Formats: sequence, C-alpha cells, structure tokens
Amino acid sequence: MSTIPIPPHLRFRDEEWAKLTRFARHGNGALRIGVVSGRRRLGKSHLLRALCEENSGTYLLAVQEDSRPAAQARVVEAVARARGLPAESLRLGDDWAAILRLLLQPRPGNEEASPLLVLDEFPYLLRHSPELPGLLQSLYDETRYESSAGRETLHGGIILCGSALSVMHELLSGQQALRGRATLDLRLTPLGFRAARRFWNIEDLHTAFLVDAACGGIPGYQVLAEHDAPQNPADFDAFAAGGLLAPGHPLYSRTETEYLLREDPRLDQRATYYPLLSAMVSGATTPTEIGARIGKERSTTAHALEVLEAAGYAQRDQDLLKKRSPSYLVPDPMIRFNQAVTIPQTPLIDAGRYERAWQQARPAFQSQVLGPHFEHLAREWTRRWAPDEVPGLDFGWVGRTEVPDPTARTKHEVDVALLGPGESPRQAHRTIQLLGEAKATTAPRGAKDLERLEHIRALLARQGHHTEGAVLALFSLHGFWPDLEALAAHRDDVLLISLPELYNRPLA
Repeated sequence: MSTIPIPPHLRFRDEEWAKLTRFARHGNGALRIGVVSGRRRLGKSHLLRALCEENSGTYLLAVQEDSRPAAQARVVEAVARARGLPAESLRLGDDWAAILRLLLQPRPGNEEASPLLVLDEFPYLLRHSPELPGLLQSLYDETRYESSAGRETLHGGIILCGSALSVMHELLSGQQALRGRATLDLRLTPLGFRAARRFWNIEDLHTAFLVDAACGGIPGYQVLAEHDAPQNPADFDAFAAGGLLAPGHPLYSRTETEYLLREDPRLDQRATYYPLLSAMVSGATTPTEIGARIGKERSTTAHALEVLEAAGYAQRDQDLLKKRSPSYLVPDPMIRFNQAVTIPQTPLIDAGRYERAWQQARPAFQSQVLGPHFEHLAREWTRRWAPDEVPGLDFGWVGRTEVPDPTARTKHEVDVALLGPGESPRQAHRTIQLLGEAKATTAPRGAKDLERLEHIRALLARQGHHTEGAVLALFSLHGFWPDLEALAAHRDDVLLISLPELYNRPLA
C-alpha cells in the first residue's frame, strides 16, 4: 500500500508520517484504533492535523479546563460544522457512544472514504469521562465480532493522542479495555542530535552541541526561541541568559519544567518530585543515594522514582554487563538544565541579573549538563551510526558498565560499551565490540586515557568476556594531544571521536 508523500513543512518525521498514513489508509472494513504519545512540543498535533487534512479526517483537541458537558458540546459543534449543519440540530445529550458513532460516519459527499478521527489530548477527556476506553472497546468489538443487523456498520480509524505518558501508555497495558485492540502505538521521541542541528540550522558544531545539551531535540523549542538560532558560543551565552534564564521568555526553563511536570496527573506533589530530580542531576543515581541526598527513606524514594519513570522524566539505567541494582538519570535536557542551572540561581534571576546568573552557573552547566549529555551523544552515535561509519563494527546492545579492579581495590566506570551482534546484556562471557570513554572536560585527551581503556579491556578479559577484537574509543569535546593522535594513527583498535566525527555530515 502506497503512502502519501510527507508535506514539506513536516521536517525529519518521515518514518512517523509513513506509519500514520498507512494506518489512515488501511481500509479493512472494520474499526481501527491507534495511540500516539510523546512529551510536549515534539510536534504530535502538527503531524496529526496534517494527517487529517490529507485524509479528510476530523481533528478534535480536548481542552484541560473543559467540563464533561462543555467537552461534549465542543465535539458536537465540530461535527455539525463539518457537515454544514447548525449545532442545535444535533441533540445527542450526555451520550458519548452516540457522539462517537456520529464522528465515525463518513462526511457528506465523501461517503466512500474511510473516516478518520483524531482525539488529541485524550487524557483531558478521561478526567471527566473515564468510560471512554470502554466505549471504544465496545465499538471496536462490535465491528469485528457482533452482528450489525439494524445498525450502521462502523469502520475507519480513531487515533488517541496525548502528552501524559503514564496515562497514554497505560491505555494498552494490563487489563485495560483497549489492551490488544490498537494496531498503532506510535511513541514520538526527540530528534537525534544530527537532525536537531539541521532543524535549528546551526553551522558551528560546538554551538549545536551546546543547544542540544540545553534543549534536546525538541522541535517546539526552535519555534519558541523567537529569533535566529545561536551560531557561535557567544550567541549561546546570550541565548541562555536571555531565554533559558529570563522569566517571561517562552523558553524560560523553570516555567517549561513546571508545565511539563503538571502535564501528568500523577505528578501532583511538587515538593516530592523536584528534590528527586535535583538529586539525580547532581550525581545521585541509586534510590538509596537519592534518598540520602534529600533525607527520605529508600522505600519512599523508590516509589516516587517509579512514578517519574512512568511519566518519562526519570530513566532507569541498567549496567550492560552486570546484574546489579539499576541507577537513574534525568533524560530530558530542559529539566536537567532547570535543576542544575536555573533553580540554584533563583536569587539572581529574581533580581533580574540574568547574565550574572549565567556566569555563576557555568561550572554546574559544564559538569551536570554538558558532561552527561556528551556521554549520551557518544552512546547514541555508537548505537545508531558507528556500525555504518566504522569498518568492523556491527549493531548490538549499547550501554555503560562498571568494572571492578580487585588488585587496585577500585571500580572503573565505562561510559560506552557495545556488545557483539545477537549478544544479550548482563550475561557471562559476552563479546565486546567497543569500549569507550566520553569526556566533555576542557582539556584534550592524551595517552594516559588510552592506557586506562587498555587496562579495563584486560580486566574484562580476565572476567571471561571476549575482548580480543574490542575497539578502544576515546570521545572528546576538545580534541586530543599529539602523542595520542600519533599512537592512534598506527593502531587499528583505537578510535578518536570528537564533534566532527559525531555529527559526521555537513549542514544540509
């Protein structure tokens, strides 16, 4: 089945567009249900509005403040308008089943087309109408398993969309009404750092990295920036001080973080979750460490972390090689920036001293934002592009690990590890394709860094892992000393990766 060409204004979402158009055009004579989820400002509504325009669909946006009667009246009015009827001519009362049936009828003059209905911000509807998933289940089952004698046969597609991840993902889980009934579960993610650079149209690689570390690959932030993207580090300083740290600016990180956290109904206790996020950003990674940092019991911390994880604002980070308790990190760059930079500088920000606040926050930005983000980019490059760009590497599990050193009575953190193709994590005798260290410090990397990786490779071999073909990769934000470059030039098992290698391609 051919898909509709992606409209030119939908940039870098070709794969998502192809899945949506296949869903919209798959007319099998029965009702189809799809779910689209993702955090705010990823462009979900932009995609779905375009999908409805291309397929004569009905797009309905729920409003957080609406009551049940107001929401139903809004939907009925939209249906009447699409059919050229006065709103008062449709008297459906408090009957979501009748409203849904009407929405799934073909538009007049387009009876042959398969109806498409998008209910955007579906979690807002669930707040006052929790029976909707059950009604959708009933309509879905009716089209497949029950006789439609005396009823108009329903067909077409319904897409439920929302930004509250814990709510959207739960729709299809466990014993929920829609479990096993969705033929589309599309979870939008941020743009990768290469696509984000092109989206922001930033030529300078270091500046592109700074913007990605602060904002991530969130398309909506480029729109909110309200001016040209930073093109050099000095521009970024002005961007950070005048935008991310300035109350009233659309990109003010504290307002944006509060907006994101309020989106999920489970995150209703700000005093509980903000300290957890700050503790993780400042370096606490396990429930015990996080609890100790904020003065809470581990059991209380573990539950709150589970809630943050379900909402998408904490990420469980498992050791790639060892079975041990998981660590946690904050995956969202904007939230990380707010907790590391904005909140500690609140007195200066409240006094309107944004430039001074940014200058004082630079050390925290370097250690708590740039460092973790550079490690993330190193793993993302290894996962997505290294097998295509480095001869001899293949796709496999990527992660970090901790390697004990009994002789020295210490442990070594490995930022990037790549397993062999088909190898499962956390098992003995793994084949390791790559071991890497990623540093965003201002000093170049030297031969001592390579010696450390060689030592770790030998330790893993003594533990029974297959490391004889492992490549040693040093990722550096600020380049390499000549002694290391000379060594790497004569060795096939050493990779030196800086920003040009990570980004790879010229700006298109």
